[in-house]
Amino acid sequence: MRIHASRRGLAALTVPVIAVPGYAAPLPDLGPSSDTIRALLAERIDIRRDSVGYVALIRDANGTRLVTYGTAGEQKSRALDGDTVFEIGSITKVFTALLLADMVVRGEVALTDPVAKYLPPEGQPKALDNRGISLLDLATYTSGLPDLPTNLHPQDNANPFAEYSVQQLYKFLSEYTPRYYPGSHYEYANLGFGLLGHVLSLRASRSYEELVVSRICEPLGLNDTRITLTSAMHERLAQGHDPSLHAIPGRAFSSLAGGGALRSTANDMMRFLDACQGRRKTDLSGAIASLLEVRHETDTEGVYAAAGWFVETAHNDELVIKDGGTGGYATFIGYSTRKGIAAVLLANTASWATNQALGRHLLNANFPLPTPMDPGN
Repeated sequence: MRIHASRRGLAALTVPVIAVPGYAAPLPDLGPSSDTIRALLAERIDIRRDSVGYVALIRDANGTRLVTYGTAGEQKSRALDGDTVFEIGSITKVFTALLLADMVVRGEVALTDPVAKYLPPEGQPKALDNRGISLLDLATYTSGLPDLPTNLHPQDNANPFAEYSVQQLYKFLSEYTPRYYPGSHYEYANLGFGLLGHVLSLRASRSYEELVVSRICEPLGLNDTRITLTSAMHERLAQGHDPSLHAIPGRAFSSLAGGGALRSTANDMMRFLDACQGRRKTDLSGAIASLLEVRHETDTEGVYAAAGWFVETAHNDELVIKDGGTGGYATFIGYSTRKGIAAVLLANTASWATNQALGRHLLNANFPLPTPMDPGN
């Protein structure tokens, strides 16, 4: 059952510690077999040419199983495995939303705080009829801001955020009038989550990466989820490829890291899903559950935006999912609240549409496979 909360309900929320809405005890369903997964990945690489390599990790009632196919790249001698590092792109948004929820639990911020409260005078956002953007508006894709700032003019389109500075961000905010009242309209939000990560960093007087590592990664044991690669992670990094399978450099972020800067592994992402499903209790459990409390309609029927996550109900199932894409990678994580199955699918090629469809199919085979006409980007 979907929940579409009102603004009034959000304003009353102070500490979001709740049970996952719509959650029922998972049935003992099984995901696809290792052989089935391998055949699916082989088709996408050998026939469709959608990626250079895949790492899939599935957990169901029979336990966890890893399936890989392809390579980490022509210059990479190390075989793909659960510790291979990928850029996870917009999956970072779930971490940013969780960081917000944790800071609410700690009493450091409130969901209804206006973003202007934490920005300097030169970065004050323009308001529409004096209605300011709240932190929750940013986290639920309803800020009224566009997906990307209008003054983003990258020299390298494959690395669009590398040189976008805080000064440029502030200039945009001070000059742009939102097109919609905050909280009233869904629009995907690379800018919004980048701004949210920046504001939380200002509030805590720590860098975005320091906050994510100390507040989320270390408590959950995500030792390979970082923005800055350690030497060990660099050795395990899969080479990224564009949709034409040409190797390309990695993506960098400046002021908008909260929208997509993290790197990670399949093993770390499954540990994260374990915590999100409540399979293990941590100090973050309440904050994690709160991310699904509010769900807004999106521009796709049957798909709702929560805080960071998206929720999709079809085929007598409910999927909690997030995908990510950078210039050289496509990533997917998610789980079924009905069946208990969890899936991670990481590709070292920017085959975004294909990867998302495959990820849904791994969670529930009734969700269709990508069609031959999918452009894969």
